[in-house]
Amino acid sequence: MSTAAERIPRSSHSGRWLILPVLVGALVSLSLGLVARQEAIAPGTYPAGYFRLFFSDSLHLKVWFASAALALAASQLVSAAWIFGKLPWGRPAWIATLHRWSGRLVFVLTLPVAYHCIFKLGFQKTDHRVLAHSFLGCAFYGAFTAKVLVVRLHRFPNWALPVAGGLLFSLLLALWYTSALWFFRTVGVGM
Repeated sequence: MSTAAERIPRSSHSGRWLILPVLVGALVSLSLGLVARQEAIAPGTYPAGYFRLFFSDSLHLKVWFASAALALAASQLVSAAWIFGKLPWGRPAWIATLHRWSGRLVFVLTLPVAYHCIFKLGFQKTDHRVLAHSFLGCAFYGAFTAKVLVVRLHRFPNWALPVAGGLLFSLLLALWYTSALWFFRTVGVGM
């Protein structure tokens, strides 16, 4: 039994629907930026750790959660390629479920990181890397919102979903590059 979305080819839909996820995503990004701007702390200060699970401090938790999210996001690229027949293997029945759940887990892993960055650190402008990271963090959740809308509404051209997914992965990679990789290079890999 197929769903209505599977019976209607995506290419038959108009590109004008793309304005909806773009606008909603932009509103989410702007809203997060405004909230983070209000929460900004003084440069050079850092809030005390409160995520003491098995990490030495909240910075270590953030870089490891972000790294795990990036690894799962990379698996999202592979599973999406598999789903859309871009890999030489046949599509197993479980791949779509794996793709959905790994995407959900990426989102869940980014939530404590975003919470800490938005509500404890706020929007920072101490140097170019930190400023870029602040903008990328806001853009990531806007892009995530837009991608979810593209997935759920089924009203977009064939190219919209891979572009939304690729943009989301690129933003996560840039976030990781400006934070976790920088931290690993500067401080080390410890927990």
